Amino acid sequence: MNNKEHNPEDWEFETLAVRAGSIRSGEREHSEAIYLTSSFVYESAQQAQAVFAGDEEGNVYSRYTNPSVKMFEERMAALEGGELACASSSGMAAILGMCMALLKAGDHVVCSRSVFGTTVTVFNKYLARFGVETTFVDFTDYDQWQQACRPETKLFFLETPSNPLGEVVDIEKMASLAHDNGAWLMVDNCFCTPALQQPLKLGADIVVHSTTKFIDGQGRCMGGVAVGSKELISEMHLWQRAAGASMSPFNAWNFFKSLETLSLRMDAHCRNAMELAQWLEQHSAVEKVYYSGLPSHNGHELAKKQQKAFGGVLAFTVKGGRQEAWSVIDRLQIISRTANLGDTRSTVTHPATTTHSRLSDEDKQRAGITENLVRISVGLESVNDLKKDLESGLSSLT
Repeated sequence: MNNKEHNPEDWEFETLAVRAGSIRSGEREHSEAIYLTSSFVYESAQQAQAVFAGDEEGNVYSRYTNPSVKMFEERMAALEGGELACASSSGMAAILGMCMALLKAGDHVVCSRSVFGTTVTVFNKYLARFGVETTFVDFTDYDQWQQACRPETKLFFLETPSNPLGEVVDIEKMASLAHDNGAWLMVDNCFCTPALQQPLKLGADIVVHSTTKFIDGQGRCMGGVAVGSKELISEMHLWQRAAGASMSPFNAWNFFKSLETLSLRMDAHCRNAMELAQWLEQHSAVEKVYYSGLPSHNGHELAKKQQKAFGGVLAFTVKGGRQEAWSVIDRLQIISRTANLGDTRSTVTHPATTTHSRLSDEDKQRAGITENLVRISVGLESVNDLKKDLESGLSSLT
């Protein structure tokens, strides 16, 4: 019989990150087991019938339920302050899954322009095929959100902080606006993680993550998760049971174990990012730095209010255009040239030609994705070494 640890309400975040959701097998292992199995066996045909019918608790098939995935879901729900979580094969699968579970033909979505480029594709191209229309608005213009609403509006979607400029929106205000218009608020919390921000506690209805990023923290596994009320997330579980966009047990176990060090890692990411942002802001080859930890950032005061710290991702513009930005990127020796983020290793990318390349030139301009913009996900290396690496690139422009 499984021995499941309880999640006392008075446990603090760090304890939940280490203890919540743990399931012990009959072997009484201390580090939780990985359940690498596609199916499960039963003591009798009658028991199988009862489990399949839902009359007896148990696992049916790893596309439906798996102990490793369940442990990760329960820990994420505890950390985000939600009732239920649904893990998926990727962050985009989590977004799509929630939309497919909750929306129908004729429904309307209001979405920030400052979202990941593939998110725009999902709303603009694929959901549109099924009769779901999306209106894109400027992220921090609350009047635009209100003016975009219709009687058929069912969902607000946003990222805060945004990718890659780190723009910040008032989650409480957005939740009230969404609810006043009969809509749900879904927040992509990927950049902060629940270690820094808990949107559900600020009024959001659903939180989604690409767990590939800071949740994993080491660039190993693909995954996603949605967290919210039992009523809403249960709908995604039903959709996923049919659609099959499930998280693998191995990946779930990796994410589950990574959560144990999430607070420690995020603290270190934030410290390094802050020091690097302050250094970049003083560099003669840099036009502007986008990091909400800086007083010069337009979202600084709001970020202080609703986040524990300012995250591990920053962006900056160099003096010049695409070629100058590429020159800086190509000279780097330590920082990895890759579009992924949230890794222990620092990464760098040119958003206009990678993560946001699918956007039209007009949409890039409206979202602030310029040709001289560079994004860095600050890792856990020595920040002095990161400065030296960036100086080797920026010095070519001075």
